[in-house]
Amino acid sequence: MDNAKTALITGASRGIGAAIARALARDGFDLWLNYRSDHEAAAAVQRSVEEAGRRCKLLPFDVADGDAVKAALEPALEEEVPFALVNNAGFARDALLVWMSQQEWRDVLAVHLDGFYSVTKLVVAAMLRKRRGRIVNVVSTSGQSGIPGQVNYSAAKAGLIGATKALAAEVAKRNILVNAVSPGFIETDMTKNLPLDRILPMIPLGRLGTPEEAAGAVAFLCSDRATYITGQVIAVNGGTYM
Repeated sequence: MDNAKTALITGASRGIGAAIARALARDGFDLWLNYRSDHEAAAAVQRSVEEAGRRCKLLPFDVADGDAVKAALEPALEEEVPFALVNNAGFARDALLVWMSQQEWRDVLAVHLDGFYSVTKLVVAAMLRKRRGRIVNVVSTSGQSGIPGQVNYSAAKAGLIGATKALAAEVAKRNILVNAVSPGFIETDMTKNLPLDRILPMIPLGRLGTPEEAAGAVAFLCSDRATYITGQVIAVNGGTYM
């Protein structure tokens, strides 16, 4: 049995989350892989992690459901404390604010902010006892610059950026580093229906990013090369927002 560290990744069955899982597995992490309902996609990620020689525990729950988070994580945390937590779960419900329903507002904030609270509160308490850990929150250019039609998503991601900085200050003395990675336009399900003819001219590098490029920044922050970095937002956006 090796001394592998464990990472918990939320929303890890597809897109950036799946790429983060594979990147951390290549770096020697065992994984707790959270997802909400796509069992087939989660199983595919689990297979790729195990093919890399690492262990992968599937933890299906909705991060926006605080009771479900407790039911899944409290027993797991009694057995092991992850070295890294990656809060990646998220989704968008785009609409101009004047037409946005209260449900669309609440659903987006619930996943990003309530999910961050419920998962991180449990995990960071265990990390504090261990006096070590890494927390990486996946935010968005939308939370840094604001994007029309995404007032709910921009508010949620900006809130996560503020939470990242505040939590980093709270736990630094216990050797827990808290940072954010802020992807721009990345090739995922969230961008496949966007008008590329209008978007690409906004990106100085002239292309969409890949999930693996966003995952690389997360993997760096979880590595031994990032031991003096905390409270920071690392943008992976091709120069869209500087």
